[in-house]
Amino acid sequence: MNESVDPALYIGFGLYLAVMVVVGLITVRYMRGLDDFVLGGRRLGPWVTAVSERASGESAWFLLGLPGAAYAAGFREFWSVIGIAFGILASWTLIAKGLRRMSEESGALTIPDFLCSRFGKDDAALRGLATLIILVFYTSYIGAQLVGAGQILEATFGLDRTQGMLIGAVVVLAYTVLGGFLAVAWTDLVQGLLMAAVALFLPILGIIELGGIDGLTSALAAKAPAETAGGFSPMLTMDAGKTGRAFFFGVMVANLSWGLGYFGQPHLLTRFMAIRKVSDLRLGTLIAMSWVLIAYWGAVFIGLVGVGVLGPDLAEPEQVMPLLAKALVPAWLAGIIISGAVAAMMSTADSQIMVASSSLVEDVYVKIVRGNRGGDSPARLVLLARLSAAIITGAALILAFTNQDLIYEMVSYAWAGLGAAFGPVMLLAIWWKRLTRGGAIAGMVAGAASAIIWKNSEALGAVLDLKVASFLIAFAAAILVSIAGIGSTVLDKGRRNNA
Repeated sequence: MNESVDPALYIGFGLYLAVMVVVGLITVRYMRGLDDFVLGGRRLGPWVTAVSERASGESAWFLLGLPGAAYAAGFREFWSVIGIAFGILASWTLIAKGLRRMSEESGALTIPDFLCSRFGKDDAALRGLATLIILVFYTSYIGAQLVGAGQILEATFGLDRTQGMLIGAVVVLAYTVLGGFLAVAWTDLVQGLLMAAVALFLPILGIIELGGIDGLTSALAAKAPAETAGGFSPMLTMDAGKTGRAFFFGVMVANLSWGLGYFGQPHLLTRFMAIRKVSDLRLGTLIAMSWVLIAYWGAVFIGLVGVGVLGPDLAEPEQVMPLLAKALVPAWLAGIIISGAVAAMMSTADSQIMVASSSLVEDVYVKIVRGNRGGDSPARLVLLARLSAAIITGAALILAFTNQDLIYEMVSYAWAGLGAAFGPVMLLAIWWKRLTRGGAIAGMVAGAASAIIWKNSEALGAVLDLKVASFLIAFAAAILVSIAGIGSTVLDKGRRNNA
């Protein structure tokens, strides 16, 4: 224990961790088979579905990466909030209903399962490709969450960052393997409410500390003074002091494009598959969007307020949230507030570990290797899923130890890759009857490959943002290959009903 840390911080933080593990212990009794482990028996109500979907969708990026970006860049980050809000609404509107109905009718448990059922037959190539893409990008994504855990525990308790990563990995793995999807969903409900409360109240306390809005604007203007007399500080404008093409593509489009990723994140799409009934989706949409309106403005303002309260020269801007909590509130309450950032990390990591391990067992072992479920008991399949979760978490932890990128950059890359590989294909699978198997494969390959290429090319990144480019390329590939008639087009009953 770091002797300079107030013991009350440990009390608040310890209570949060204890609640997460207790939920895992309670839900373990519901794990009767792989269906329960993967989708919780499709018995989630609208509140659990909506809040857990929002919590798992935000990750360490929400209370670490986004506030850190706002601390560095100012009001321009509100473009991200606008894009995200539209992306979430579009996902609940265009994807949720069709996916829920079609996946139940076909018995699909995973996104690769759903894509195979869309074309009326099992397909090892399609299933294997989808699973590979999930594993590749989720390793980076989960790694980013563990980096977030290391940053939080370093800033809060003075722990070595690698120790913090290891603690985060052990805790999230513990309740995930114990209670499966139900543990993940119910812990995400608690974590989602905590995250919203932190994003709502912490900036208000900071603004009060600064003497009101005038104090905040003065601090931001001092960090980046206006370049001309009578002008505004780049920190206080949504154009960041840029004009023309630099503003349109470099600021507005690049930040709005976060919304595109919501169509293709398997850990969010599985929430739609698991909701109790289709009619619950209307209330779920309302709850999810209410969460967005309450929470997202605050995530940006945490970074803005941090400029005034903590000073303009933090060595690591992504630690602004835990440092701000320690500066503004009593230690016991800071421990609870800082748990909100841990919640953001865990609520995403647990969902992604679940999706990746489920795909390994259901899509690779059961459907490709075994060909059916006949040779394995339900208990054995659950055990294999738990072992897979441990292996995936270990791989992500190794990446977290070796990767020096910011959380913002790691999440942006994985978000773009998954969004491009699955987003266009999911939209077309639900709404366009002419999508072929070949078109689906082409879309996934093009989306994943273009994201990897764009990530490693500064020249391409300067032309068009990674998230936009990879999404458009994947969409075009899926449509063109389908129109060319490559691959069979078999329309399942669920798609006919949705149409």
